[in-house]
Amino acid sequence: MSIRGFYGWACTSTIATGAAGRIWHKRPTMIRALSPRYHFAAAAAVIALAALAARAWGMWAEPMWLDEGYSAYAASKGWAFLWQVVPRYETHPPFYYSLLRVWTLIAGDGLVAHRMLGLICGMATLPVVALAARRLARLTGASPAPVMLTALALTAVSPILVEMTREIRPYPLMILVYAAATLALLVIAERRADGLPLAGRAFAAYLACTALMLWLHNLGPLYAAALGLALLCVARARALTKADWLWLLGGHAIVIALWSPALFILLDQAPMWVKATWLKWSTVDLWRRATVLFAGPSDDMRIAAAILALFGGAVLLRAREGWRLLAVLLLLGGLPIAVSLIVSATVAPVFIIRTMTPLAIPAILLMACATGWAWRRYGWLAPLAALIWITVAQGHFDLRARQHIKRDWYRTMEWLSPRFRPGDMVFAYPNEGALPFDRAVRDYRLAMPSRPIPTAIPSLNPPPGSWYVSGSRGVPSLARAHLRMIAQEPATQAVPTIWLLRLGPWAYDKGDVFLEELSKGRVEVGRFKDGAIDIVGLRQSALIPVTPAKAGVSGGAGAR
Repeated sequence: MSIRGFYGWACTSTIATGAAGRIWHKRPTMIRALSPRYHFAAAAAVIALAALAARAWGMWAEPMWLDEGYSAYAASKGWAFLWQVVPRYETHPPFYYSLLRVWTLIAGDGLVAHRMLGLICGMATLPVVALAARRLARLTGASPAPVMLTALALTAVSPILVEMTREIRPYPLMILVYAAATLALLVIAERRADGLPLAGRAFAAYLACTALMLWLHNLGPLYAAALGLALLCVARARALTKADWLWLLGGHAIVIALWSPALFILLDQAPMWVKATWLKWSTVDLWRRATVLFAGPSDDMRIAAAILALFGGAVLLRAREGWRLLAVLLLLGGLPIAVSLIVSATVAPVFIIRTMTPLAIPAILLMACATGWAWRRYGWLAPLAALIWITVAQGHFDLRARQHIKRDWYRTMEWLSPRFRPGDMVFAYPNEGALPFDRAVRDYRLAMPSRPIPTAIPSLNPPPGSWYVSGSRGVPSLARAHLRMIAQEPATQAVPTIWLLRLGPWAYDKGDVFLEELSKGRVEVGRFKDGAIDIVGLRQSALIPVTPAKAGVSGGAGAR
């Protein structure tokens, strides 16, 4: 190597070594700069895994219950059924059932495939809530990371959110859409605080979410009203320009126009639901039933949630124009449930906890704001203790909830399958009982045919003298004369053993009328009861062997 070459190599090596040394000596500074981001990502990942475990654990072992059976049944039909028949007996718009049909055509129509749509919506809610918490922290001047992690943790273990994620119903999607609408409102609040116009992507997202809430449930108008009033709070009505008002009024006019078909469905079905409904209005433990979706089923959870909400409200009120944000969260979390309670007390019962579950999102954001509380030296201990208490208690409740099944149709299959013989048939009265029963039969891959009484859902033209117990035009209760006629039909008489399936016999078969008519010439050979599931086996008397020792005694009943 020449001297010139050696000199160049030496200079290059020296420069490289010096640069490497400077980078090495700056290593602690770089690690300190990156650690908060890594720590946040690690904590968020742990929370997300906990949320996934709580929502997915055992979802394949829990059979569809009645309402889920309705969803799967509608989704299995064609588009003509969804948009021409469903609106005739179902108050809920057919949008969710149509979406579920599209999903099952792609993912399959098994139990897990049906539940995966809700699971995806439930997991997608987490990042949306985190982004909403980040916006809320920025608007209040708080540190975003603690608020985001708190909101994520509360969303991950919230018992009502975990339960709804596992439902084959519109609620997981409603929760996601309501969270997205809340995020859009907070973005609009930030834009308006900076003096920017109302029109923009956030306003378009708000309109889209409002339209979706209206199409996802018959109580969508309550959510739309809360969103509209919240928009007026963040839009600063006095500062709206003429262009802003045009966008505001025009956008809502488009939403109402898009919703009008669902409105006509609701107006057509509402009189029947007001006249006859299975819901009963009661004020017993009303405050507990109304607050369970904000905290959990136990009073200690409610106390912890109330502490966090109070501290969160105090943090918002200390911020510049934080009263607007507090008003937004209170409107989003309180207005729909307040109106539903008023309607239930004055017109007809419409308050059901699961229909109000999206309201947990603004409540969680309010509680997450408590992490910004700092009063004197140890003021942060109270909200921190409340946060630890509620997350641990809710997580423990989620674990215990996995051991409980709402209606165990699989246990029903295990009892009925060894007793079911070729030629036997299940008579489902009311007819809706066949929906979850047939799904469980399919899941177990059994051959147990069912006959819905009087017809498969919906029975839109029932015989004279029929009436509707639940308010649904598709599920009639039949008069004794028609039940007797069904029992005496040759096709009925030819069935060796009829397994009468009744869901809530106190409602549809008061006085055991159908059971009495079917029992003529038959002997009871078994009875199964699990909550509302009631099955009675009725075998033809001629098929019951009579032994000398039991001559003159009716055949023995099966295991009860």
